[in-house]
Amino acid sequence: MNEVITIGEPMVLFVADTLGNLEDIDHYTKFLAGAEVNVCIGLRRLSHTVSYITSLGNEPFGRYINKFLNNEGINTDYVKFNPNFPTGFQIKEKTDAGDPLVVSFRKGSAAAHIDKEYIDGVDLEGVKHLHITGIFPALSDTSKEAAYELIRRAKEKGIRISFDPNLRPKLWKSKDEMISVINDLASKADIVLPGVEEGKILLGSDDPETIADFYLNLGSKIVIIKTGSKGAFVKTKEESYNVPGFKVEKVVDTVGAGDGFAVGVISGAFRGT
Repeated sequence: MNEVITIGEPMVLFVADTLGNLEDIDHYTKFLAGAEVNVCIGLRRLSHTVSYITSLGNEPFGRYINKFLNNEGINTDYVKFNPNFPTGFQIKEKTDAGDPLVVSFRKGSAAAHIDKEYIDGVDLEGVKHLHITGIFPALSDTSKEAAYELIRRAKEKGIRISFDPNLRPKLWKSKDEMISVINDLASKADIVLPGVEEGKILLGSDDPETIADFYLNLGSKIVIIKTGSKGAFVKTKEESYNVPGFKVEKVVDTVGAGDGFAVGVISGAFRGT
């Protein structure tokens, strides 16, 4: 069995080749998107073994994603094709200033139909680490139940769990539900990875010490807070310290900074750092 397992929704991402409003763009370049799948890719490139749980539509988008995962060396034993529902996709602006507009087409996707029974078929023997984000449980009521079931089974087996809130307010029925579920899931994790801006939403504070204390009091063992260009603030019951940020000279693939942060934390946990 592989060292790490995660669950999520991979999507096809079409990025505009030229600047401008999306309605005026004629040509796009295709990529793979998804916070959890980005973590899988990063961990594989650091020589960790990884399993990915998801469901794909039985169409070209789904087959493209499955081939991509296999080419990266990610275990796809728990990737299933669902002929009744589609693979999600996104289109993204190209911009030279500010955040680009991203439009998602994912409602009712195959991944959103993963349920508790789907999780019953997952073998966790030998797994050392489960990574989960707040995106997958936001997709649907059934995906939320599946996320809870996977965490429950992981805790039963003593598997270390990391949780990245990765807030996507548009996916939730309400802000109150998002805050309640995200904080409840965080309380079940050993390592919680919020950002300072997420702290403002989830508990009304962007103070790293306050955020860390909040999640430690909920039951987490380690809280690692993303503080932007400053780096990260780390706190346990015994100690706290800052880790300075560093400048990335070159982007080599589509793995985002936030997902790369999670990759570093998980890989470091295996080395005891």
